[in-house]
Amino acid sequence: MDYNKIINSAYSTIKLIENHGNIATYIPELAKVDPLKFGVFLQPINKNGCGVGHFNERFSIQSISKILLLTLVYKDVKSDLWKRMSFEPSGDAFNSLVQLEVEKGIPRNPLINAGAIVLCDILLDLYSNPKKVFLDFVRKLAANNSIDYNTAIYKSEKETGFTNYAIAYMIKSNKNLKNKVDDVLDLYFYACAIEMTCEELSNTCLLFANQGVIVGSDERILSKSRNKRVNAIMQTCGFYDEAGQFAFKVGLPGKSGVGGGIIAINPNKYSVAVWSPKLNIKGNSVKGMKFLELLTNETGSVF
Repeated sequence: MDYNKIINSAYSTIKLIENHGNIATYIPELAKVDPLKFGVFLQPINKNGCGVGHFNERFSIQSISKILLLTLVYKDVKSDLWKRMSFEPSGDAFNSLVQLEVEKGIPRNPLINAGAIVLCDILLDLYSNPKKVFLDFVRKLAANNSIDYNTAIYKSEKETGFTNYAIAYMIKSNKNLKNKVDDVLDLYFYACAIEMTCEELSNTCLLFANQGVIVGSDERILSKSRNKRVNAIMQTCGFYDEAGQFAFKVGLPGKSGVGGGIIAINPNKYSVAVWSPKLNIKGNSVKGMKFLELLTNETGSVF
């Protein structure tokens, strides 16, 4: 299949549509991003990748980091993880407090803010320097030691992330957070501030298309069964209260971030990253969603 031809055609079509979305201005540093940026990179398992647009410009991956936090924890904690959180779709906004209060501090899944905050709490227990461990882990998956986090974005989130503080204290009050809230959120904001290009992000997440094995090094990160479960969580929970819409229109496991990025996985075939900063009311990239819908319409590549 000529993926290069397909993504260039889809990109040309989507680039021309009117974009009514908005940038995530509640994080001041993200408000500075050029709203017209638009990049795509598709990386097959056994072929050279192809990109179009601003695919080699780094952006803040934000909540896409949650699947990487989940993977780092899941490979070590395994089934004990599900004593601290569930794996059901939330049906609510990614930063909902209502659901968390009703469910007594147990996050509905690891891909909402509450779930990722608990993942960070677990990492603080597992490692003496979880920031370094997480960054090293991301660099290993990407085979790229230049990947880093954006200090300005990290500070911006830390200074304005009041809802996340409320979420963390709600979890803490229900005895599902073992470490200090400030320490947990410091790691959480750090992870969200990781920057990658579409190409780097696609390469980083290719292991999810390759049954949990890093392409190139053949190192297994997740067992086949755990990799299947991570993909399943992305399929059902990766887009918050728009997960059903994404599954219906795109049909792939994936994860979005309010930086405008989306990663999608076609098991045994490819990973594809899209970046366009304007978001819809659910917090997902408008052009990113439309591009991926057109991609799977054209390729018929639904697992």
